[in-house]
Amino acid sequence: MSLMKEWQEETFDAAVSSGSVMVDFRATWCGPCNMLMPVLEQLAEEWQDKAVFGTVDVDQSPALAARYAVSTVPTLLFFKDGELVGELVGMQSKKRVGDMLAKLF
Repeated sequence: MSLMKEWQEETFDAAVSSGSVMVDFRATWCGPCNMLMPVLEQLAEEWQDKAVFGTVDVDQSPALAARYAVSTVPTLLFFKDGELVGELVGMQSKKRVGDMLAKLF
């Protein structure tokens, strides 16, 4: 079972409002997004006691993508208690995402 939660416009604000949250803005048709998903699932398992991990499909939630100026997928946004504190754009290595998690959370 995946620890990655799926959020839409209606559920997003509550999901990122408290604690440490990493959000993967992605699309089903995006090759790099699909390649990154297993990496994020591994990190979600490793970080499950420290952070919440979720995804937003930019095609299903275009207003969220616009709100955060997401023009490239995958884009990873990092939130701490509702505040955007970091961003990674494009395909990332597990080490790079893990380093960002360690730095921010």
